[in-house]
Amino acid sequence: KRFREPKHERRPWRIWFLDTSKQAIGMLFIHFANVYLADLTEEDPCSLYLINFLLDATVGMLLIYVGVRAVSVLVEWQQWESLRFGEYGDPLQCGAWVGQCALYIVIMIFEKSVVFIVLLILQWKKVALLNPIENPDLKLAIVMLIVPFFVNALMFWVVDNFLMRKGKTKAKLEERGANQDSRNGSKVRYRRAASHEESESEILISADDEMEESDVEEDLRRLTPLKPVKKKKHRFGLPV
Repeated sequence: KRFREPKHERRPWRIWFLDTSKQAIGMLFIHFANVYLADLTEEDPCSLYLINFLLDATVGMLLIYVGVRAVSVLVEWQQWESLRFGEYGDPLQCGAWVGQCALYIVIMIFEKSVVFIVLLILQWKKVALLNPIENPDLKLAIVMLIVPFFVNALMFWVVDNFLMRKGKTKAKLEERGANQDSRNGSKVRYRRAASHEESESEILISADDEMEESDVEEDLRRLTPLKPVKKKKHRFGLPV
């Protein structure tokens, strides 16, 4: 997925590792939660684990998106810069990663709680998807290896887009930095004092002030009527 990103937006390996490690910790939490919930039924724990996993990949992914968006709005409102997903400071700050990881775990707890309620309300634990398969080793391979391999890849790809640094945020930061640079590096010009009382000192004026003065001078020219120029008389071909 990293190599599929545009080259000018591709994350450095450290940033990529910090982004993906949050997902890895979240997936470990989901895995152990599903193993625990699979013991709720005595009929077919493999089927209940698979149902949990598929609900996490569908309903859960939507809940993760809602949770990330809600947390991002709260972070922007409170101006917690270190808790913006995908931003770790320059230089990298370990505290920013820990805070974002804790927020993501809270989102995963919220997601798993809602999925568990859905599981209880709709009586999914009575559904035995893998009953036709009699080989327990094949059941275990399907539940722990085959299905998670493809579904986890899909979830990783999609959720990584939620957790990585957003293009809008990058544009805002670049625009803010450009505005700050333009203020710090604004053009200034100098003019010499016309009177001797100012001791020929140089007076600093900004480009905006110079523009305002030029506008005033132009307005005065428009308002002031032009005086007719009288031609001087010549006597014997010589100017007087």
